[in-house]
Amino acid sequence: MTIKEVCEKYDITPDTLRYYERVGVIPEVHRTKGGIRDFTDEDVAWVENAICMRSAGVPVEMLIEYVRLYQEGDETFQARRDVLAEAREEIQKQLDKYQATMDRLNYKISRYDEAIKTGVLTWDRSFTEE
Repeated sequence: MTIKEVCEKYDITPDTLRYYERVGVIPEVHRTKGGIRDFTDEDVAWVENAICMRSAGVPVEMLIEYVRLYQEGDETFQARRDVLAEAREEIQKQLDKYQATMDRLNYKISRYDEAIKTGVLTWDRSFTEE
């Protein structure tokens, strides 16, 4: 695939894709004899992984470390697993924050739904904030 095709497929800019390659978020992309990027299925899989991880908030530095470890070979399985576990931990923290916000919004909406029915807005004081 060309850089244009990859960018269209994942709705990213060529600059972003080149940046990911330059800093090591994705391994070096295969090139034609003329030096033009020619994304293989494996290259595209790395791009897809990078986009997925970045959209979840995984830091660029963590992705760079993961790719570096991958390139070092099979003896880095444990280290790669640890990087992924750390990323999962950070994402879980974010999910927990979102869930707390969702719970609060659901509670408030339910109180307003009840107020619409009864004409009276009441708050359950066991919920920490109105």
